[in-house]
This record gives sequence, structure tokens and C-alpha cells, in this order.
Amino acid sequence: MAPWWARSLRGRVTLIATAVAALVLIPVAIGGILTARALIAASVYNATRDTAERIAYEMRGGALPMGASIPLPDPSVDLIQIVGPDGRFLATSDAARNLPPLSDVRPTTENRVVNTTSCLPTECVHLSAVRVSMYSDSPIVYAGRSTPDALAGRTLEAIVLAEVALLIALAAWATWLVTGRALRPVATMRAELDAVHAGDLSHRVSQPPGDDEVAQLARAVNGTLARLERSAQQQRQFASDASHELRTPIAGLRAQLESAQLYPDDTDMEALVESALRDTDRLEAIITDLLLLARIGSRVDMAKERIDLADLVRQELAVRSDKIPVRVDLAQGVVVEGVRLQLARVLTNLLDNAQRHAEHTVRVTVSREVSKEGTRDGHRETPRDGHRDGHRDGHRDGHRAGGGTAVLAVENDGMEIAEEDRERIFERFTRLDAARSRDAGGTGLGLAIARDVAMAHRGQICVEDFRGGARFVLRLPAV
Repeated sequence: MAPWWARSLRGRVTLIATAVAALVLIPVAIGGILTARALIAASVYNATRDTAERIAYEMRGGALPMGASIPLPDPSVDLIQIVGPDGRFLATSDAARNLPPLSDVRPTTENRVVNTTSCLPTECVHLSAVRVSMYSDSPIVYAGRSTPDALAGRTLEAIVLAEVALLIALAAWATWLVTGRALRPVATMRAELDAVHAGDLSHRVSQPPGDDEVAQLARAVNGTLARLERSAQQQRQFASDASHELRTPIAGLRAQLESAQLYPDDTDMEALVESALRDTDRLEAIITDLLLLARIGSRVDMAKERIDLADLVRQELAVRSDKIPVRVDLAQGVVVEGVRLQLARVLTNLLDNAQRHAEHTVRVTVSREVSKEGTRDGHRETPRDGHRDGHRDGHRDGHRAGGGTAVLAVENDGMEIAEEDRERIFERFTRLDAARSRDAGGTGLGLAIARDVAMAHRGQICVEDFRGGARFVLRLPAV
């Protein structure tokens, strides 16, 4: 089993931070100790050298009597010995009177001042040796003091290393606390995700404030849960729709076949086959549309391409044979990014719906809605005043793409759609009245397919005010 720090991200981060702190602080501490020792030694040698130089100067001037006790110019430098060329003491300070020679180092004429250390039987000293004159028989002045405790022992090292250990421990403790606080939302999300099950995907994880990586993770998790919930709803809807909508044509087909089986002599085979083929065609159309609804939104990004809506309208109208001629008003250069087959299906469904309910006129327009910052040459606002409320609703998502909103509108002069029904007609198998029954053609899924395709492309479709008919408007982010 892996150790706790290997199983825990918090433990690994704390361990890494502690190691980094140690790698930084320990060399700094060693450097600080060496620097401090060097500065202390330099300060001691400055004092001993100055004292030795002053005693040598007084001897050259004859101001220092031989054999007398040497006065101390610097009280901290209390060990002074003047040694003749034969090694005999010429004079000493009171503190050095009963000591053996402080050192056997003798400066040369080229290097008349030497700093050194020497350990006596009782103590170690830092001292400076200075020649009084340049003659070969010049006396030597030794001035020194006991080695400071900071240089003699390991007190300085112990203090610094204790401080370094404390700082490393503080770094580890602070990292542990900060990491725990940072990962607390992740633990909360984990617990909330554990509570999500396939039967209920409506739960969402808590999203922490801000826009850091954890907040972005929470948004991504919630987005994934929303897509999973939608996929599950599509599957449940597919099963419900299939069981409900397929039962009627299957029952009719079965009744016709059973009647033919019971009364073969009274059965018109040609009429039976024609009726059975109609029911089969309807079954096939319903199943095809249900499968399309179940697939919309899944891996849609894999097949996206840039699509000119005006070209899409022309290509679709070129292969249709409609009973009512379609008038067009197409702005050039209105481009969206999407799945061509799905957007073509939306246009087909809107045109089929318009042809079923139009009296004399069907009209298709393509335009671009632009933001308040300005309009582009060749682009224009969608011209109808009655469309303003819907414009405000659909304008929002399109602006995010940076190219405004692409608008595809299909109008017909048939029955007007009441305002309270404008959302309901996009539900599956919804019919407003007998004039819009399934007998008029279609599977009852065309507008539901159009709505789901629009949502999968980050757009929307709606019904807008239109005098003397119906106006369906698809809005998509333009590029």
C-alpha cells in the first residue's frame, strides 16, 4: 500500500513544499553561518592588528619601557607579548604574564603583519603578529584575545539550524493548511458527485466563488451533469414517444391485416397493400425522426463546418418541388459554424410546415443582427418591427461569437399562432387544432427537431409576431 502522502494530493504538495523550503533555507543558513564567522573573525583581527601596530609604534618611538607591564589600548585585546629575536619576553600585559608564547609565527620583512590563531593549554586565541622594525633582529609584538564563543563553539550553528528547522516546519504547516482550504471545495464536489445516481441526474455540485481552477472544474462538472441529464431525458423521451406514437399506426396496420386474414374474399388487396404501405411509411418516418432527436447534440462538434445560410437556402430550394412558390430575401456573407445536415433539416422542417399551412405565400429571409457598437457594410437589421421582442431574446447568445447573430426566418400567410401556444408547438407531437392534425402530413416531430438542433448549435428558434400568418425565426451565433 502506498504511503499516505502518495495517496493524498494534499500530502504530496506539502511534501514538495517542505523539500523546496529545505533546499532553499539550508544553503542560505550555511552561507549565513560562514559569513557571520568571517565577519566576527575579521572584527577580531582588526582589533588585534590595531593594538599590535600601536604597541610597535610606541616601541619605535621609545615610549614603551622594556620590562614594564604593557598598558592596554583596547581592553578587549588583553593578551600582549613582545618577544625578542632570541625568544625572550621583553614585555607583556598582565593577562599574558604567566602564559607561554602566544605563537611561534614570525612575520617577515615582506609581510610584517600576520593574523593567525593559536591554541594554548588553557584556551585558543586569535592574534596578530607585527614586526617592530625592518631589521633582522626586530622584536615581534603579539596582540590577541580569547577566541569568541561564536567561533570557538557550535552555538551559532545550533541557533541558525534551529531557526531553519522552525521555518521549514512553518512552511510545511502553512502549505498543509492552505492546500486543505483550497481542496475543500473538491472534497465537497466529490461527496456531491457520489450522491448522484443514474436515476436522478438533476443534482449539481456546489460552485465556489471566483474564477480559479477549482471554480472552472465545478462549472465543467455541472456542464457534464447537464449534458448527461439531457441525454438521459432524450433516452427516456425516445422510449416514451416510441411506445406512444408507434402504437397507433401499428394497431391500424395489424387490424387491416387481421381483417384480410379473416375475410380474404372481401378484401381489396390493392387497397390493403396501399394502406399498409402508407402506415409503414409513417412508421419509418416517425422512427427516423425519433432517432434523429436522440442523436442531436451528441458529438456535434466533430462534424462542424462553416456554412453560408444564403447558400444553404438556395441548395435546399433547388431540390424541392413545392406547391406554393417560395420568395427569398437573402443577405450575403451570413456564415455560421455547425452541422450542415442538421441545419438543412431545420430549414426543411420549417419549409414543410409553411407549405402545409400557407394560403398563397411562403417567404424565407436571411439576415444578420449586429451589436450596438456598429454595423458592417452589407449587413442590415432584420426589417420587421414586430420582431423586436424576439430579437432581444435571441440576440444574447449570438453576440458571444463576435460576429453578431445570424437570422433565418420562414414566413407563411396561413393561420396565426396565438402567443400562449408559441412555446408549446415546439414540444413533440403537439398539434394546436384539427387543422394541424397528423393527417395534414408530417410526423409531429419537425418543430421539436428544429428546436433541439438550434440548442445544440448554441442558438434558439421561436415564433414571432406576424400579421396575417406565422413567422418562425432561427437565430445562431454568426462567425
